[in-house]
Amino acid sequence: MEMYIENLPSYRLAYVRQVGPYGPANAQAMNTLKQWADKKHLLNESATLLGIPQDDPATTLPQKCRYDACIVITETGHLEDEFVEIGELLGGDYLICKVKHTAKDIQQAWHAIIPHLHTSGYVMDNKPVIERYRWELLHQHYCEICVPVRPV
Repeated sequence: MEMYIENLPSYRLAYVRQVGPYGPANAQAMNTLKQWADKKHLLNESATLLGIPQDDPATTLPQKCRYDACIVITETGHLEDEFVEIGELLGGDYLICKVKHTAKDIQQAWHAIIPHLHTSGYVMDNKPVIERYRWELLHQHYCEICVPVRPV
């Protein structure tokens, strides 16, 4: 499993927010975003999609958990409409973990990420974890778990 530190830039985002328990509804939010992005001609080889769970289900009631299905954008003028919101994600250092996009592999990755952080001189920063889907990885059924970090 590949793990490395990357400094992510700040991103402008178009996103669809799903509120409720994490699970199948997150995939529906991502499908809604993809359909919108395809109509706007944004879904191409340079597209980066992000899945951002905004809340920790261990401390937030399931019905209040927020999940943002996002696409990185460079302009906003003609993109705003009733289907998406526009926002920004602040950049910074992230531990990147490339993993097969299956529930089993993602769960195994989390079992490796936390111990890796303890031995790498980093701790989790107070920002959301990001699931990053880049075009070249999507077709190989991989995604990247991006964990915000800061030096100890």
